[in-house]
Amino acid sequence: MSVYKLTEVVGTSKESFAEATRSAVKRASKNIRGTSWFEVSEMRGTIKDGDIDEYQVKVKIGFKLED
Repeated sequence: MSVYKLTEVVGTSKESFAEATRSAVKRASKNIRGTSWFEVSEMRGTIKDGDIDEYQVKVKIGFKLED
């Protein structure tokens, strides 16, 4: 039997939602052992001078709790 825990992080990028997601997953994986899945729960961004300035994603990261 396994038990998993969720944590939420926000990734940002000047390039794309995909890059913001990669950033969030990579950073979380450096601090959390056993990361095994992710889910993008929100996508948003900021606007500057009528154009997209930054992409932001809220990502749920799942990881297995150690025995």
